Amino acid sequence: MKERKARAGSAKKEKEHSVYFYTMLSVIGVLSFLFFWQMLVATGMVLPRYLAPPTRVIVTFFDKLTNPNPDGSTLPVNILVSLQVSLSGFIAAVVLGIPLGLLMGWYKGIDKFIRPVFELLRPIPPVAWIPLTIIWFGIGLSAKAFIIFFSAFVPCVINAYTGIRMANQVFIDVAKTFGASNLRTFMRVGVPSSLPMVFAGIRIALANSWTTLVAAEMLAANAGLGFMILMGRQFVRPDIIILGMLVIGVIGVILTFALSKVENRLVGWRAGR
Repeated sequence: MKERKARAGSAKKEKEHSVYFYTMLSVIGVLSFLFFWQMLVATGMVLPRYLAPPTRVIVTFFDKLTNPNPDGSTLPVNILVSLQVSLSGFIAAVVLGIPLGLLMGWYKGIDKFIRPVFELLRPIPPVAWIPLTIIWFGIGLSAKAFIIFFSAFVPCVINAYTGIRMANQVFIDVAKTFGASNLRTFMRVGVPSSLPMVFAGIRIALANSWTTLVAAEMLAANAGLGFMILMGRQFVRPDIIILGMLVIGVIGVILTFALSKVENRLVGWRAGR
């Protein structure tokens, strides 16, 4: 018993040391990148008007917290506007895309009915919908959310479809043997089995929705991170452009981390198999 506890304690310490080591390695990597970036500008290899140094971006970050210039909104306002646009399209894509993909993957009739239309629309890039979107929805929130919706909708459908098609046939047969109806088998076997692929699709959809933000906010927006980047280009402010890009990246990481926590709560049972 003592030897087992000793081994467990040793393994725990080794794991903690490993986590600390790799965390420090990541920190050093980020700091090295920032140092190299700063040196590029400081040594004159790249002119500041083309690439703002990290120190300038940090100053701009604190300034934009309260200063609406040059785009007309402070940084917190731009973040809230972008979150509203991005999450509206993303949530709509998840709510509609995942059930559609699951039904297509389980019911052959629905698959044959919808798949030809879906395959026709799937290759169309989200940006190509902008002209029609302006005609349909104007230039408000609905128009921007639709562009993001389309970029997130496709991976939700595809991954949900693939996930339920990969459900273990043995489990399906066992459920039917015990008298479960097709609908009950779908809910109790098909849907739980598809969850890992479903969450993979949600992660891709989240990344797509956040990266499509700049294109969506090209629709005559007057606020948002994408609009801030466009104004930074117009006023030749590389610090504004880089700040907008970095904020989009940081928020994307935070949203992905939050999604991974939800996934671990719902699909964590698979890790213990």
